[in-house]
Amino acid sequence: MPPRRINEIVHGKRGISADTALRLSRALGLSDMFWINMQAHYDAEVAREHLAKKLAGIVRIA
Repeated sequence: MPPRRINEIVHGKRGISADTALRLSRALGLSDMFWINMQAHYDAEVAREHLAKKLAGIVRIA
């Protein structure tokens, strides 16, 4: 994996794709799902912050 890709991930300029997760898994010995889940959690947190006001206005229906 090119050092530039790692640098962009570390600095929040690039997400972790399935391809990158597989490569990180192979290189670092952690599962690919670990990396995919880390990205999903990050994406959800960013969305939660971005949509906070809109989400507060949604009424639960159940």
